[in-house]
Amino acid sequence: MNSVPFNIMVFPIGPLCNMDCKYCYYKDKTKYYSNVKEYKMSEKLLENFIEQYVEAHPGPVISFNWQGGEPTLRGLDFFKKAVCLEKKYVPEDWEIENNFQTNGLLIDEKWANFFKKENFLIGLSIDGPGHLNDIYRKTNSEENTTKKVLESYQLLNKFDVETNILCVVNSSNVKKPLEVYNFYKKHNMNFLQFIPLVETDKNGKVTKRSVDPMEYGKFLLEIFDNWLLNDYGEIYIQFFEQCANAWYGREPSLCMFSKQCGKALAMEHNGDLYACDHFVSPEYKIGNINDTHLKDLVFSSKQNKFGKNKYDRLSQKCIECKYYFVCHGGCPKNRLNESNINYLCEGYKTFLNYTEPFFKSIVKGIKKRKHPRIIKTDIKNIHDNIWKDVNRNDPCPCGSGSKYKICCLDRKE
Repeated sequence: MNSVPFNIMVFPIGPLCNMDCKYCYYKDKTKYYSNVKEYKMSEKLLENFIEQYVEAHPGPVISFNWQGGEPTLRGLDFFKKAVCLEKKYVPEDWEIENNFQTNGLLIDEKWANFFKKENFLIGLSIDGPGHLNDIYRKTNSEENTTKKVLESYQLLNKFDVETNILCVVNSSNVKKPLEVYNFYKKHNMNFLQFIPLVETDKNGKVTKRSVDPMEYGKFLLEIFDNWLLNDYGEIYIQFFEQCANAWYGREPSLCMFSKQCGKALAMEHNGDLYACDHFVSPEYKIGNINDTHLKDLVFSSKQNKFGKNKYDRLSQKCIECKYYFVCHGGCPKNRLNESNINYLCEGYKTFLNYTEPFFKSIVKGIKKRKHPRIIKTDIKNIHDNIWKDVNRNDPCPCGSGSKYKICCLDRKE
């Protein structure tokens, strides 16, 4: 057994989905399986995977990650079988975690009851209020989805199922940060992930749906200010927590912020293993667990090289940046040109420059074991000092480079 933890995102129904999200990067993976009639992972392969995954994993906590496509399309019985197999192969003194990413359309009381009974963590996708979410997140028949997703969230809450919200930040909702954030607060959604949309067309050009780097930075900044003053210690925002961990000196838990990647792989319905779910293409296929044991694939020279390339191919300018220790260059998929600098770099730097004193204060308070209420008072004082006596024509304290009057004046009044 190895001593290095890793995760596999499992696609039990492959790329199939009951939604047609316009920005989905995975649905077209059917082109790599054009001869396939049915994308359902067999129970035989399921057992083979779980046995190999446990054998390869160091423990004592092992996470199973179910993705899609839309995993609920594989049916509830499949996941009941998966849980039985987990209990069969995972040592008794280990802790089992199940993470399940869904669009929520098929969630009913049977699913909710199962998730609660087996202690699943649910990731539910919704991009803000209806007029923003329904721009890109529609069913295959072009119907809006917000109403149904909210009903599913309420049902999961009723059954006390732990649920995180995943928001894809795109060119539409990025312009309404506080509207998006207040929508989540209104519905008591207290665990939030903001994933920036960066996609390219067939010519390598960034699409109109993608976020602008500086707009994304300001999106994070405006939500940060609101969270800082009102919700610190009560609402969990993944990006902010990762930043705080970096300032504390802890290793990042997200692969996108790690110095080296390659420990978050993706497995298709037939056992094909890929370097990462953002790199599912023939050149990044590591092998198939029906032919080679999973541990030999995960720790193969090919996968190891993929992981090291994140640092080895990074721009020296990026490595010398004062905030490199936070983002480590971000996700390699967002390096869109020969410079090997992340497309979102300027947005990240603007956010990190503004938030530096706050994160330093938060970490200092945590190390001194201050009560969150005291930490909140400390950071509010820092905030007030930064923004007091700012004149209309002064550079905006947010660091955008624009004048205060055309940047943050409206939201601060």
